[in-house]
Amino acid sequence: MANSPGFLDLPERAVKPRARGITHVLDKGLTPAATDALLSQVAHLIDIVKVGWGIGYVDPTLSRRAAACAAAGVSVCLGGTLLEVAARQGRVDELRSWALSVGITHLEVSNGLCLLDPDDKLALIKELSGQFTVLAETGAKDGTRPVHARQWAEEMARDLDAGARWVVAEGRESGTVGLYRSDQSIREDVVAAVVDRVGPENLIFEAPTKAQQTWFVRALGADVSLGNVEPSAVLPLETLRLGLRADTAATTVGAFG
Repeated sequence: MANSPGFLDLPERAVKPRARGITHVLDKGLTPAATDALLSQVAHLIDIVKVGWGIGYVDPTLSRRAAACAAAGVSVCLGGTLLEVAARQGRVDELRSWALSVGITHLEVSNGLCLLDPDDKLALIKELSGQFTVLAETGAKDGTRPVHARQWAEEMARDLDAGARWVVAEGRESGTVGLYRSDQSIREDVVAAVVDRVGPENLIFEAPTKAQQTWFVRALGADVSLGNVEPSAVLPLETLRLGLRADTAATTVGAFG
C-alpha cells in the first residue's frame, strides 16, 4: 500500500485510479489553502471531491481549486442540486459550458428535489455522459418520502444503462434520509436490493457517519465505495477499511494474527 510503512499484513486495497473502494469527499466550501492542505496529506486516498449543492456556482476560487485537485489526481464533481436547478430553468447547456471551462470532469445527476420527470433524469445522463463522468444519484432529500428497495434498484439499473459510471445511494450529509432512517440506522433491505441488482462495483453509498462507514466496511469489505465523507474523516475512514481501528480490527487480526 502506497504511503505507508508496509510492515503490517492488511487487507489489499485497490490503488488509484480506482474503480472500486472509492472515497468520495463532500466539499462544503473549502478555502484554497484548506484544499491544498487536504491534498498534500490525503490526495492518495481521495478519488472524487464533490463540491456540494450549488457551492461551485458561488465560489470564485472553484477553478483554482479544481486545478489543484486535478494536479493531485483527484476528480472534481458538482453536486446534483445545482444541475436540478439548471434543468428546471432550461440552462443545462450553460451549466455544461461553464463546468468544462472551470475544469469540472464529473457531474452528479439526481432528482433529490423530486422536480424532474424520471425520463428527464435519464435524458440528462445520456446527454452529459458524453463529456463528463456521470454519477447518478437515487433517492429524495425529503425524509418523509417513502423508500422502496426494488424501485431504487431498478432506477439504478436504468441509470447505468443510460451511461452513468457510478450510481449513488442518497444519504445526505446528515445520514438521516434515503438510505437511512431518521435515527441514522441503515435500511439493510435497500442495500441488499441494490447490491444484488447492479453490483457493489457500480455503487457509491453516501455514508457520512463513522457508524455508517463501519457497517459498510464490515458488510461489503475494505473496497466498498463510500461518499459524502467529511474531509477530516478521510484518514479515519482508511483506518476502518484496513482494520486499524477497533471497530473493524477484529477481521484483520482474525485473518492475519
